[in-house]
Amino acid sequence: MPNTDKFMHTLSVYVANKPGALARIAQVFSRRGFNIESLVVSQAMDGDFSRMTITCSGDPEGLEQVIKQMIKLVDVLHCIDHTYDKSVMKEMGLIKIRVNSEGRSEALQIAEHFGCKTMDLTPNSMILQVVGDSSKIDALEEVIQKFQIIELVRTGKVVMSRGQETT
Repeated sequence: MPNTDKFMHTLSVYVANKPGALARIAQVFSRRGFNIESLVVSQAMDGDFSRMTITCSGDPEGLEQVIKQMIKLVDVLHCIDHTYDKSVMKEMGLIKIRVNSEGRSEALQIAEHFGCKTMDLTPNSMILQVVGDSSKIDALEEVIQKFQIIELVRTGKVVMSRGQETT
């Protein structure tokens, strides 16, 4: 059984694009003792709605109540738990490392192994872009530690249901 304090859930929430919607949703998580680990919000195709992808940690048994309470909110059209379904989940990371000419080829080999793109290259640093699941980015971060990480930025997960299922 996983440690429920760090058990991760991924939710897709379709909401009206109105002021205060995010604050009301965050309050539901807070009241139930869930921590929002990452939050990605983007406008839906029509502009009147937004899609939120929320990655949170907390008691798996309490997640059902969180979803029920969110669906009761006026601005929420639907909320779907993608934790166990077959969805496409991706995250992007940008990692700036300190690397000189002697270490550059090794850093580029590591980047190639992880399918990274080199976004910037200077005499003393490089910025790598990596796209994949969270574990891939975690693994790259661990391997690239041998070079000094100057900055690291991650987007958080985005999710889309496969086939005809609604996200």
